[in-house]
Amino acid sequence: MADRPGEFSSLLFVDAAGRSCAEDHADRAFVSDLHLDQIVDAVAGDREECDLLTGLFYQRVLDIGTLQYRHEVFRDLEDPGLFEMAERFAEQMRQVRSHLFQLQKMQARQQREGWFLDAAAIYCEAVRSLASSLASWPITSRGLLAFRDFLASYVASAEFAGLASDTAARKADLAQVMYQIRIKGLRVEVSRYHGEADYTAEIEKTFERFQQGAVKDYRIKYRGSPGMSHVGAQIIDLVARLFSEEFSALADYCRRYAAFLDPAVRQFERDLQFYLAYLDYIKPMRSAGLSFCLPELTADSKEIFASDTFDLALAAKLVPRGAPVVCNEFHLSDPERIVVISGPNQGGKTTFARTFGQLHHLASTGCPVPGSAARLFLADQILAHFEREEDIANLSGKLEDDLIRIQKILLTSTPSSIVIMNEIFTSTTLSDARFLGGKVLEKVIELDLLCVYVTFIDELASLGPSVVSMASTIVPDNPAERTYKVVRKPADGLAYALALAGKRRVTYGQLKGRILT
Repeated sequence: MADRPGEFSSLLFVDAAGRSCAEDHADRAFVSDLHLDQIVDAVAGDREECDLLTGLFYQRVLDIGTLQYRHEVFRDLEDPGLFEMAERFAEQMRQVRSHLFQLQKMQARQQREGWFLDAAAIYCEAVRSLASSLASWPITSRGLLAFRDFLASYVASAEFAGLASDTAARKADLAQVMYQIRIKGLRVEVSRYHGEADYTAEIEKTFERFQQGAVKDYRIKYRGSPGMSHVGAQIIDLVARLFSEEFSALADYCRRYAAFLDPAVRQFERDLQFYLAYLDYIKPMRSAGLSFCLPELTADSKEIFASDTFDLALAAKLVPRGAPVVCNEFHLSDPERIVVISGPNQGGKTTFARTFGQLHHLASTGCPVPGSAARLFLADQILAHFEREEDIANLSGKLEDDLIRIQKILLTSTPSSIVIMNEIFTSTTLSDARFLGGKVLEKVIELDLLCVYVTFIDELASLGPSVVSMASTIVPDNPAERTYKVVRKPADGLAYALALAGKRRVTYGQLKGRILT
């Protein structure tokens, strides 16, 4: 029998070096622009581990080895049987924590000790069950293999054997405690049960003749607190006096196993929540036929692509309603770095820009990303500039505010950054917007940044070999109907015209609406 369990540190990080490459920037200005806040809030949901999960999903890992380590765990958990087993273990551990948390609300010492014993019993069952299941399960990830080895050693250790044995013994002792209560007026008497008559069966038999099949249950169910009334506390105190040996053994048990939760088991279960929460979140979308993949990651090459990809936050809203989700794709080959997106308004340009950012952020957490296949760049930071409502409290104008924000982005960027700019310089003239947009993209080219630039100025799509033109499309026979597909093609010269027509309220749809009314 082993006395010391093997080593296990984390299901999220290979080692301390990988953990040091995880960055959680205080400045999360880009998350709302990319709707990442909607994704993270939905993933974390109302789980007990909400704060932990929120931190993990905003934390970007800049070590490819660590991200591949997480990919391995995700691949293992794609097995429905293993996923179910992991969820069952996580639920049992929630029950353990819930029991331990409730202890502080209980006044009666014997009740606290009883709940503590129950928590330890649930823990022992969860650990033994998981160890037994993992022993024969075909897992391949380094993280789960390391935990399986640790768990096998831990279950075989004298430490766990003693806990499990003593827990079972205390449960068996208390199961033999039988007592009776006599209540007469305000007087309550507690004594040992010596086989006195139990009238339950006779009462049920007497009233059985009046039973007329299934009837509505009119009894009111009260949701009480885990605490105990002062009367109940006095009764259990008397019971403890009657069965002093059993309750003394329970008190000694609670002192000896006050810290029965093994730190490695607790760490594993906390790390496991990261995987379970995300897989739960994307499950309905997968069931609806949408694809997710573990992307190939690169920190050197900027040749990237994604197939059948989509805006995850938008899909999470559309799928429950049965609405279709439009998928897109993109690819960049050297020396291409910048995607300039033009086309009609409300055609999916901003959604595409958000998708690009979401993909790269999710890739930096190690999670599966929307798409059937992807190769993505591991950026040191993602910076975004999306149009915002003009703040009347801000003494500067909208154009000045745009310039200040963009300057900050360009000064902060490094060649390893990703920049996403959506509909900037819309408050100025066409010639000024063309000039300023050209200057911004020249700086982006100089810094060798990966960039998505949504604009109504088609000329910016032809600044050089590093710029790729993509455009949102319409139904050929009905210019007012959008396909929401963004495809790689030369700018057609209509983007600004459509933007201008919309501003003057003379688009096809607007004119048609006026005619009909």
